[in-house]
Amino acid sequence: MIAQDDIRAAYARIKPHVRRTPGLRTAARGFGVTLDHPLTFKLEFLQHTGTFKPRGAFNNLLSRAVPASGIAAASGGNHGAAVAYAAQQLGHKATIFVPDVSSPVKIARIKSYGADVRVGGARYADALDACNAFIAKTGALSVHAYDAPETIAGQGSVGLEWQEDAGDLDTVLVAVGGGGLIAGIAVWYGRRVKVVGVEPEGSRCLHASLEAGKPVDVTVESVAADSLGARNTGQLVFDIAKANVDHVVLVPDDAIVAAQHLLWDKLRIAAEPGGAAALAALVSGRYKPRAGEKVGVLLCGANVDLAKLAAIDP
Repeated sequence: MIAQDDIRAAYARIKPHVRRTPGLRTAARGFGVTLDHPLTFKLEFLQHTGTFKPRGAFNNLLSRAVPASGIAAASGGNHGAAVAYAAQQLGHKATIFVPDVSSPVKIARIKSYGADVRVGGARYADALDACNAFIAKTGALSVHAYDAPETIAGQGSVGLEWQEDAGDLDTVLVAVGGGGLIAGIAVWYGRRVKVVGVEPEGSRCLHASLEAGKPVDVTVESVAADSLGARNTGQLVFDIAKANVDHVVLVPDDAIVAAQHLLWDKLRIAAEPGGAAALAALVSGRYKPRAGEKVGVLLCGANVDLAKLAAIDP
């Protein structure tokens, strides 16, 4: 199991290579929520490559030996961009496998960092199968998107920064894809702060696994499937979440789209669907804060197709 000390060590390792992302306190009423205190956003979409993912990518590449065959990763898009960026910065070659559902914007970003991008398969799980076959053949270093200690410890540095910058929070809302981000944050807070996961109704692997008492496969169909589209959390994420995550709420796709619109309308933040999912828990009323509760919302990704964002109906 991962501990706070692992996250501290990861942060010390990656600090020269990642941005310390800022927070923002803003009135909750602009987002249709009545709270006694302002909302505290963690603006992690300002990280290199537009998501939190470089934290885990750099921690993998700086703490493990990289073979001559390079690095391989499967991704809906954001993890692949992060691994490609970290590999480019550290002088390694990277091969990234993405499914057909991946946004062209995200595929173009991965390619911009010099990676060999291989597109195929309906969903993330198919890309992962292709990636594993490539690793078995070439000996490339596998960098898992979420269910690996190095990845989780790197992502946990988000929680470390958040606590240092906003140490009075009662609750943090965190979007869940495969669960590496929420696992790292939950390890850091260790139930001193209530960590609540947010998943789309159509992509609910952590919720389903906690309900079943073990990791289980789910079908994936959501507007946020290119970033919150894992079929199974894996055992490590499940074990951490079971011990440290308070609960997981499910949000409909229309609430995610509404949260995207609100972020643009009120703050001029262009968030991808997965990046807006945590806010959707408040917008939809699926998470109802108690009186006096101080709530933090993680905005974790901004690799959005601007044409699709412009098409969102107010």
